[in-house]
Amino acid sequence: MSEAKDRELRALQAALAAEHAAVYGYGVVGGRISDDRRADARSAYDAHRARRDALVREVKDTGADPVAAAAGYALPFQVPDQAAAVRLAAELENRVAGVYSDLVRASGGERRRAAAEALREAAVRAVRWSGGSVAFPGLAERAGPSSEVPSVPAV
Repeated sequence: MSEAKDRELRALQAALAAEHAAVYGYGVVGGRISDDRRADARSAYDAHRARRDALVREVKDTGADPVAAAAGYALPFQVPDQAAAVRLAAELENRVAGVYSDLVRASGGERRRAAAEALREAAVRAVRWSGGSVAFPGLAERAGPSSEVPSVPAV
């Protein structure tokens, strides 16, 4: 496998791992979110499940074995109430956006277009959850000096 194809596969697997983590994280969000935001959480959960399933098919199409979901994930902070659930949802989306940014850089053609669309969707959901945005979603190094850079791409 060429170096470019290997880099693309690694980015594809990282996106899949991030989607596994997002699906898990939205399970936590759904347990703590207020009724007025429940539809938003369900919509995001469904979107991440659909992206995850599509990525599993893409990885299989390359001839590789898709990375499996973990049994559980360490959350970046405690989620005791709905305010923390909203923060977690925004964090999930920001992390997913970062991973899709890597896939955009590593791929071309239709895969790049799909990754850019996933990046855009995650960035829009992050804004809806957090109430704020960054100039370059998914690019932590361009987000500005006040932004925290997540240490891992998934929850």
